[in-house]
Amino acid sequence: MATAPKSEILHMADLVAYNDGSVVSRQITKADAGNVTLFAFDKEQELSEHTAPYDALAHVLDGETEIKISGKPFHLKTGDAVIMPAGEPHAVKALTRFKMLLTMIRK
Repeated sequence: MATAPKSEILHMADLVAYNDGSVVSRQITKADAGNVTLFAFDKEQELSEHTAPYDALAHVLDGETEIKISGKPFHLKTGDAVIMPAGEPHAVKALTRFKMLLTMIRK
């Protein structure tokens, strides 16, 4: 799917839809300096533990999730955000259906 239109007001939570039993993603913008991606997780869906070479800001737009960073659990709900440091293992699990805006910053 194409990136979001520029110079327009974006209603982020409306730009990605829930899909039963799955995780949906939509890239909003991408540049050499990083990218911004929206995710919609159905309840109990997850991303298994992995690492990324860049810092990432996870901002919950709707619902609740547990994000583990280096084994430490963080319970986030609508409006909460957490920074996942580069190189540290992290995992994401939907406690309810939830939407997240993920901003990756390249070094």
